Amino acid sequence: MSDKPTPPIEATDPRRERLEAYVLLGVQVLLLVAVFFLPAGTVWSTPHWLWLISKALWWIGAAILLAGFVNLGRSSTALPTPTPRGELRTSGLYRFVRHPIYTGLIAMAIGSAIPSGNPLSAIAVIALIAWLNLKARWEEARLTTRYPGYAEYAARTPRFLPFGPTSSR
Repeated sequence: MSDKPTPPIEATDPRRERLEAYVLLGVQVLLLVAVFFLPAGTVWSTPHWLWLISKALWWIGAAILLAGFVNLGRSSTALPTPTPRGELRTSGLYRFVRHPIYTGLIAMAIGSAIPSGNPLSAIAVIALIAWLNLKARWEEARLTTRYPGYAEYAARTPRFLPFGPTSSR
């Protein structure tokens, strides 16, 4: 998948945009519920060392998620739309990735799926990563419109993984 942000959006119907935002969030929540609450399976077993790595990944993801929320401060919102009182954050974790909250969710999801033994959990993680990429693109179009410096920030900052591709590569 390309890491280029979606081009800025034209003026759209605010009701439609709000509905789209809720659908993006709703599907994300459903995928997270699938990852975290599907029953354990027996398709594979996890060696203890891999179980430890997966738990560490989960806790690192939780810390990144929490730090991302703290870094956003009053700009934080559950919906993928900029808040009227928000401001562009490019410091803290946002210096390394554009969407650290999504990065944290992805790490937590992978950390949960590895020891699950359930292939549906693994499929849900893959679907979640694809969905978060789609959601990030949708959100970035609005951020580019809302914040004049967002395009430059996106050109130098990877979307989910530090040292990953940026929108200019």
